[in-house]
Amino acid sequence: MDRLRRYAVVGILSAGLCGACTSKEESRPPTVLFDEGHGQHFVVAGHAPLDLSGLATQFESQGLRVATGAQEIDDTILSGADVLVISGAFAPLTPAETDAIMRFVTGGGRLCVMLHIPHPLLALLERLGVVTSNGVIRERENVIDVDPMNFRVTRLAPHELTKGIDAFDVFGAWALTSSGSETVVVAKTSATSWVDLNQDRELQERDAVQSFAVTIAGRLGKGRFVVFGDDAVFQNQFFKGNNEVLGRNLAKWLTER
Repeated sequence: MDRLRRYAVVGILSAGLCGACTSKEESRPPTVLFDEGHGQHFVVAGHAPLDLSGLATQFESQGLRVATGAQEIDDTILSGADVLVISGAFAPLTPAETDAIMRFVTGGGRLCVMLHIPHPLLALLERLGVVTSNGVIRERENVIDVDPMNFRVTRLAPHELTKGIDAFDVFGAWALTSSGSETVVVAKTSATSWVDLNQDRELQERDAVQSFAVTIAGRLGKGRFVVFGDDAVFQNQFFKGNNEVLGRNLAKWLTER
């Protein structure tokens, strides 16, 4: 993809592979690896409105080490990371990558997924016990700029991710459901929101009208994960106010032990 910008992993392998340096590994700051090898248009090093440099700066301000990787996700690359972030993927994960990520999480790693489109990550989401809708949510409450796909989420569960906020904004969120026994709905829409099942852009009797989850968090083995139904939540243009506080909470939640 022409617009794909690739960045090398920033010094994580040496730290992750230093098996003889246990004390050094224990004292090093947590490493957050942003995947940029699956067609991502919006990247950590970019400062455009839809890039993620603001989130990366927030992570670094809390003492975290931010790295990026454009190669295939495998056990070796993950051995140097404490957290894996997959945001805005356009190219699918391979089965081997999905297996490696699952080993990473169950072994104690942390995973954050932010969806631009769900299809590239369907296999991973299925393994996590998360299912997405076939269309984005249209809200009828707290709509932003008269666009029902952009809205403020005000129904938040008590959780480490929602400390200090009573709402946050999304801009094209996919509905999420979960069958996992150790998952919780962190944020959801109003009961009047709907998904356009037949994609005619009109609310019809057969469309789904209900409260939908937009953020789900869970535990898996020794690790934990969170899935956001929207990748715009933390993009530079929208990374302010409650969304910025949510990003700060996310950094703490992903790295606390």
